[in-house]
Amino acid sequence: MPGHRSSAAPLAGLYAALVVYASLYPFSGWRQPGVSVFAFLSQPWWHWWTAFDLVSNLVGYLPLGALLFGTGVRSGWSVGRSLAFALGAGAGLSFTMELLQNFLPQRRSTNVDLALNVMGTALGALLGWGLHVLGAVGRWQAVRDRWFIDRSAGGLALLVLWPFGLLFPGPVPFAGGQMWPRLRDTLSDWLQDSAVASWFEPWLQPDDSVSSLSSGSEFMAIALGVLAPCLLAFVVSRPGWRRVVLALGAALAGLAAITLSTALNFGPQHSLAWRTPPADAALVTGVVLALLLAWVPRRAAAGLGLIALAALVTVIAQAPADAYFAESLQGWEQGRFIRFHGAAQWVGWLWPYAAMAYLLVRIAARDSG
Repeated sequence: MPGHRSSAAPLAGLYAALVVYASLYPFSGWRQPGVSVFAFLSQPWWHWWTAFDLVSNLVGYLPLGALLFGTGVRSGWSVGRSLAFALGAGAGLSFTMELLQNFLPQRRSTNVDLALNVMGTALGALLGWGLHVLGAVGRWQAVRDRWFIDRSAGGLALLVLWPFGLLFPGPVPFAGGQMWPRLRDTLSDWLQDSAVASWFEPWLQPDDSVSSLSSGSEFMAIALGVLAPCLLAFVVSRPGWRRVVLALGAALAGLAAITLSTALNFGPQHSLAWRTPPADAALVTGVVLALLLAWVPRRAAAGLGLIALAALVTVIAQAPADAYFAESLQGWEQGRFIRFHGAAQWVGWLWPYAAMAYLLVRIAARDSG
């Protein structure tokens, strides 16, 4: 069976990279362990675990197993070879992460984590196999041919990642790309006490003159944050009513991600605390604009998407972190969400820039309509 261009391969690679980052965050305090790096393999099974650890380690590797199996099958491999590839790659990644966590003081290597990661990978691969046996892969290919253009794997991968990036708490709902404050702090730490520190000091000082975004800027950030993924979907989809469905689906996915993020940070009873009249109005504005643009040519959608994303990152770069935002970050960085902190924050930071790069490529492509 010939291989197909599939979004499973780039998604598997991205997910594996995010697993690595989430497993080794915060990448500081590296030291030589006092015992053998393989000592965790002989620990008692009841040593160092919580119910949250059990669920997160099992579920965290399940998508990886499914994506790895899908990558193998879509490459034309047999089912047996795809299963072996998924299980071997997932187990190898988990084992490597557990070994490296020996060198990080904020991490703990355990055989329970390793076993659960392997079980999660195996369950994910078996789930992929079940979907393959039921013909889901073939039906998905048929649906994809009807809804999306050829060579759309990269765009589909970005669309799948977009809601995940919204799980990391941001200063404005639906708005990602605010990586300058963290980048500035990192550069400031690197250059501290160096000979050139004074040269960069004016650019590395936080701007305390702005206490919050203006209501107009916040409205624009939310509306553009909703519009941008819709325009990306239009670039890889066929014109017509299908784009209306995709725009509404993107808005619903974003709503679910923001609500879940708020619930994780402030409790289920406050899951809709992000909703305010201005935020609702901006959300509706973004969706309406997307629906009005559902019939534009793909090249025009790509150009408008670039403009929307450039404006979004420009506005969000000016957003300061308020007290509630700082509290959210502390919960993610020091609490139980540390396992997902690195993965979600990097998707949220980099997604707008990756989407802009993809849109530039689509504009230059000959098949852009």
